[in-house]
Amino acid sequence: MAVRRPTPGFADLGVPAPLVSALAGIGVHEPFPIQAATLPDSLAGRDVLGRGRTGSGKTYAFLIPVLARLAGGRPARPGKPRALVLAPTRELATQILESAEPLARALGLRATTVFGGVRPGPQITALKAGVDLLVACPGRLADHLAEGHAALDDVAVTVLDEADHMADLGFLPAVRRLLDRTPRDGQRLLFSATLDNGIDVLVDRYLTDPVTHSVDSAKSPVAAMTHHVLHVDGTNRLPVLVDLASAPGRSLVFTRTRRGATRLTRQLVAAGVRAVELHGDLGQNARTRNLTAFAEGTAPTLVATDIAARGIHVDDVTLVIHADPPVEHKAYLHRSGRTARAGASGTVVTLMTDEQVEDVRALTKKAGITPTTTKAGPGHPLLAQLAPGERVLVAPDDRPAPPKRPQRKRKPAAKEAGEAAQPKQGRQGKENPRAPKQAEQPKPPRNRDQQPKERTPRGQRTRGQAQQPRAAEQPRSGAQQPSGGGAAAFSARSGRSRRPR
Repeated sequence: MAVRRPTPGFADLGVPAPLVSALAGIGVHEPFPIQAATLPDSLAGRDVLGRGRTGSGKTYAFLIPVLARLAGGRPARPGKPRALVLAPTRELATQILESAEPLARALGLRATTVFGGVRPGPQITALKAGVDLLVACPGRLADHLAEGHAALDDVAVTVLDEADHMADLGFLPAVRRLLDRTPRDGQRLLFSATLDNGIDVLVDRYLTDPVTHSVDSAKSPVAAMTHHVLHVDGTNRLPVLVDLASAPGRSLVFTRTRRGATRLTRQLVAAGVRAVELHGDLGQNARTRNLTAFAEGTAPTLVATDIAARGIHVDDVTLVIHADPPVEHKAYLHRSGRTARAGASGTVVTLMTDEQVEDVRALTKKAGITPTTTKAGPGHPLLAQLAPGERVLVAPDDRPAPPKRPQRKRKPAAKEAGEAAQPKQGRQGKENPRAPKQAEQPKPPRNRDQQPKERTPRGQRTRGQAQQPRAAEQPRSGAQQPSGGGAAAFSARSGRSRRPR
């Protein structure tokens, strides 16, 4: 009879005692298989190439050795982080930071994120204050390097999370430029759910004698995850989605395009499903707000593109629905990995129309799964088995209203009833054209006797009133009388003599 060896703890794997205590403080007591496999080599300073399925604990597999190496070292210099983690999306970078911050605080280390879609000012301030661990997306980090706000000279450990996804998104040129600016003798760790030919160029160029650890097969089906394909008509696609999404629990619905995610979200909300969307067209504040609503349960259905398939970790996602089947099998695995995480169970449903039969068969074959295919429509008994529980549809009046913009306070009205309201004055004392106009008062007469003013010759006018004829002036002694004489030869405005015409 074979004797089962006990699972080694973090201390047995060489994790420092302060870090073991910090892990216990956040409820992490035993290492997952990917952590137990990689920690001895990564803690020893070797380059590691690690692959584990989505939800297997890869984040702590690289955070633990990174923080262990930074602990007790010299303080970070302004603009020069000591460790760098590159992630393909803002959501993944944010969640890596959320996992790292409790451990970093316990060790007296500082960590921050850098990514696009938000103002760069706070990021620049954090970099200047000194950062031990920097979690960044390649694009925004390259901008900070070009503008002189950051440098990678002090980076001792560099981590690439979801390395294959960076290759798929076209990030490899930017990643190579960033890695070229890190010290050549630094430690490099590459982790992903799939490691294929797309990252061979990174392994050959930047990793020195790497150790490869793979805790499951490349196709990585999860035993606690059940896969179903529902063959539906095009007209029944939305009713089936409404039935599944209105069941209790969190549901994650995937579409292929951003416009499709927006359109499907509106259709589900119109049908009474509490749903929000997540895709690249949303601003960072909207993405954070919608993801928080999904995590807290106020919107139990999240409609997303593949951006959410990488690194979005929300507990207790019971159902993943491929409303649009993905193009490649790797996207299918990453999407499906949002459920059945950390030993939990989950269900994956793919909706397939008549035109998609061949594509879905090829997709599941490459993914290494054998799903249960059923021709279904609204009211089919299988829908209640896949998503058990009473369906909850929200009436239009019960849906949470969007936040209203604060209104400006109006000035109080006149205290006395007989007091007339004064028209508002605009800039520079001009009357506001929107203010109600008062009755116009008759203009005063132009002169007192209301007689038209008699025009006088130009030479005899003064400003404001008619000038009386002057008495004949005697010429000064020695002065010569100008030719032409009289008022016609003199300008009253300039005081200069004029030649007669």
